[in-house]
Amino acid sequence: MTVKQRAIRAVVIQFHRPHGIGGRAAGWVMAHRSSNRERSLWAVGLLDVQPGERVLELGFGPGIAIGELARRAGGGLVAGVDHSELMVRQARRRNAAGVRAGQVDLRLGSLEALPDFGASFDAILAVNALHFSGDPVAVLRNLHRVLRPGGRIAIASQPRCPGATAETSAESGRQLAAGLDAAGFSRVRIETLPLDPPVVGVLGMSDG
Repeated sequence: MTVKQRAIRAVVIQFHRPHGIGGRAAGWVMAHRSSNRERSLWAVGLLDVQPGERVLELGFGPGIAIGELARRAGGGLVAGVDHSELMVRQARRRNAAGVRAGQVDLRLGSLEALPDFGASFDAILAVNALHFSGDPVAVLRNLHRVLRPGGRIAIASQPRCPGATAETSAESGRQLAAGLDAAGFSRVRIETLPLDPPVVGVLGMSDG
């Protein structure tokens, strides 16, 4: 492996599981890159969160979407799970008012073994998070279990691999839609945000 390849790999690892000084820099980039913010807010909008609802976000990173979800779900609960301790700390600081009020509950954990938040959710969001799992369909089946009957799920994906194109995004959308269908979700559909590369948002519902 060349020096350049090692450097690229080190950067990629920081965006997958931020830690240390490099992780703090990665968190700053994720929080301030305009396309990331646009992607997160667009994905939140797909769920049409209502006041009083219970919402779960997987892989919340620095907590940009958490803040918007909390604003929309006033009086409800916004819970989150991320596998980076550093991102949990950053997101808690960014959403400190909601945490103090008991409206935001952010925890360290994995997609495969979700913490117990005590009750089912009305809506679930994941943005560029599902590809961290070795078995996305198993994760989606577990999400179906913690979603109330009639609840909504939105899985957004914007491929960040070198050379990613609109077709890369489209293929990601097709795979996610197939995963939602296999996990028992209904009314599966795909929406697209025209960034470079495009963001695909795959939505589904739980019929119980």
